[in-house]
Amino acid sequence: MTMELPVVLGRTESWRYALSQTVIQTRRLLLRWRRDPLTMAESLVFPAGLLIVLNTVLGRQISAFSGVSALYGSVPMVTLVSAMSGSLAGAITLGRERDAGLLARLWVLPVHRVSGPAARVLAEGVRILTCTVVLFGVGVALGFRFRQGIPAAVGLVCVPVVYGLGFATLVTAVAVYTSKPALVEAISLGSSLLMFFSTGFVPLAAYPAWATPIVAHQPMSQAIDAMRGLSLGGPVRDPVMATLAWSIGAIVVCAGPALVGYRRASRR
Repeated sequence: MTMELPVVLGRTESWRYALSQTVIQTRRLLLRWRRDPLTMAESLVFPAGLLIVLNTVLGRQISAFSGVSALYGSVPMVTLVSAMSGSLAGAITLGRERDAGLLARLWVLPVHRVSGPAARVLAEGVRILTCTVVLFGVGVALGFRFRQGIPAAVGLVCVPVVYGLGFATLVTAVAVYTSKPALVEAISLGSSLLMFFSTGFVPLAAYPAWATPIVAHQPMSQAIDAMRGLSLGGPVRDPVMATLAWSIGAIVVCAGPALVGYRRASRR
C-alpha cells in the first residue's frame, strides 16, 4: 500500500499568506515560552519578587527621602527589568533552536521567509505587554496608582513595550551571530548595572555627583522618568522623546544585522 504525499497547491511563499503564517509562528513561540520555566521565571517570577522585596526593604526609606511613594520608581523599573530579562531568556531559546536545527527546518518549509522574524517581534510585544500588565497589577496591590487618567495609563503601559522591543532587537542581533552564551550573559550583567544605576532604584539626588549625569541620561532612567510622569505627574515630553530615541535607535541600528544573522542561522 502506497502512501500519498500531501500536495501543495499554488504558491505559499506569498505576501497573501504572510500574516496568517506569522500568527501561527507567534503562537508557537508564546506556547514555548509559557512552558519554559526559564522564560517564565525571568519575565514574571523574578521581577514580581524583586518588586515586593524592594518595597519591603527600601520602600519606606526611599519614600521618606523623596517625599513620594517609592513605588512610582520601583514599579516602572521592575517592568523594564521584566522586558529585558524576558528578551535575554528568549535569546537563549533562539540559540538553542539554531543549534538544534529547528530554524533550518522551519526555513525550508513552504512559508514566507519574513514570517519567522516578524513572529519573534510580535511574540516579544505580546510577552512584554502581558508581563507589564501583570506587574502593574502587583504594583497596584502594593499601593501604586494611575493618577493621571486613562490616556496617560495607556501611554504608561506602552513605554515598556517600546523600550523592550528596542532591547530585544539588540539582544537578537547578538544571539544570532554567536554560539557562545557569554555575550548574552555580558548583556545581562550590563542590564543589571542599568537597574542599580537608575532613577527607579533610588532618587537621582541619592547618587554621588560623579554618577549623576550617567544615571540621569542612561536609557532606563529616561523610561522610568517617563513612566513616573505618566503615573504620578511631572515631566513627560522630554523623557518620552529620549526613550523613543534610544529605542528606535537600537531598532534601526540592530534590525538589519539581526535579520541577516537570522537568515544565516536558519541556513546552517
